[in-house]
Amino acid sequence: MGILLLVRHGQASFGAADYDRLSDLGHEQARTLGAALAGLAPDGLTHGSLRRQVATAASMAGAAGWDLTPELEPGWDEFDHLAVLAAYGEDPAGLDRRAFQELFERATAHWQQSSPDWPAFLERTRTALEAVAARGGTQVVVTSGGVVGAVGAALLGTPPEAVPAVWQRLNAVVVNTSVTRVIVGSTGTRLLTFNEHEHLARAQVTYR
Repeated sequence: MGILLLVRHGQASFGAADYDRLSDLGHEQARTLGAALAGLAPDGLTHGSLRRQVATAASMAGAAGWDLTPELEPGWDEFDHLAVLAAYGEDPAGLDRRAFQELFERATAHWQQSSPDWPAFLERTRTALEAVAARGGTQVVVTSGGVVGAVGAALLGTPPEAVPAVWQRLNAVVVNTSVTRVIVGSTGTRLLTFNEHEHLARAQVTYR
């Protein structure tokens, strides 16, 4: 039997010209998680190719004291949310977090209904999950909220027609550096926990 820990990256740089880098709080969140996982001895550490994912893995592993060479797997990358917003015809510049979230949910709902990139994203996520599950042992994966939501929706056995709505609900609540645990056993791959973030102090909890 194996277990997968799916970690959402730390807080990125919302509102900055370069979103794809961790904020100071994002690094702090990653180190806090690493300290909480210091007693764990994972067999592998994987991250996507986005800089916020790579930096989270490095800060987390350093704080945990893991002597592991991380593996890069682009299958764990987030979808391109800026392209989704642009396709919806909206500019998120200058919006506060609440207004951005409302726009984001409208744009991603449109994306799910009209773009071939949505099923491709789900398939990419499924393939990445199957590949890391096949390794066995304890695997830690640093990814993004949309991917965690897709994995959660799939492992809950969600009917295809309900996946978009379930994904929207899960994606909206995934906390930065939260941990979602997946068990891999003889009966298949199952969701054990979703969005654990007890390692964070209240002031460290962020969603974007």
